[in-house]
Amino acid sequence: MSETLLAPTFLFRFSVGCRRFEPLWPVKGAELGPEYALPSFGELEGRPKFADVRAAWSPEGLLLTVRVAGKRQHVWCRSSRLEDSDGLHVWIDTRDTHNIHRASRFCHRFALLPAGGGTAEAQPVARLLTINRARENPKSVADAALGIRAQVRSGGYALQAHLPAAALTGFDPLEHPRLGFSYAVIDRELGWQTFTLGPEFPIDEDPSLWGSLELVGPS
Repeated sequence: MSETLLAPTFLFRFSVGCRRFEPLWPVKGAELGPEYALPSFGELEGRPKFADVRAAWSPEGLLLTVRVAGKRQHVWCRSSRLEDSDGLHVWIDTRDTHNIHRASRFCHRFALLPAGGGTAEAQPVARLLTINRARENPKSVADAALGIRAQVRSGGYALQAHLPAAALTGFDPLEHPRLGFSYAVIDRELGWQTFTLGPEFPIDEDPSLWGSLELVGPS
C-alpha cells in the first residue's frame, strides 16, 4: 500500500511581520537591516537557502531586496523568458484572502530579474505578470513605474525593487494591514528558494497556498 506524504509547510499558514521603512526608495538605495529579513520556511522540507530576502513597507508601497550567493555560473536572465530566468518572483494579495483558489483583481505577480533587459541584456527587469486562471486581473502597470536596481557580481547578485502603491491594486495599509504573500527565488543552477511551499504545488496561481505579511511599525 502506497503512502502519500504531505509537505510540512502544507499543514500550516505562515504569517510574518513586515516592518515600516522610510524613505522607502531613496536615490542611493535603501539598506534594510536583519530585522527586515524574511524566512524561507522551505528549509523545513530540506530545500536550499541561498538567498537573503528582505522586505519593508510604507504608504508609498513595498520594498524588496535579495542577495544571492554561492553561484558558480553567471546569471541567466532573458526579458523574453521571465519564468525561466534567474531572479525573484513575488506574489501579493492586497486583501490577504486565503479561501479562493483563483486570483482576484487584488492579486499580483511580479518578476524581478537582476539582468536580461536592454540591448545587451545587462539591465535589470521588473514586470507585472498575469496569473494563470485568474478570475480578474489587477490594473495594468508599465514596467517603468516599477523601481529596480541590481548588481551582478562573482558568485551571485544583489537586487532592490520598489513596488509603488499605485502598482498594487487595493493597497491600503491603514484599512488592510495584512497582505497575502509568497516569494520564490528561482535559479537555474541553485534551484528554488521559497517562502512556504515549493514548485510541486501551484503557488504561482493559487492564493490559498500563499502566506501573509503583517504590516507593522518600524520597531
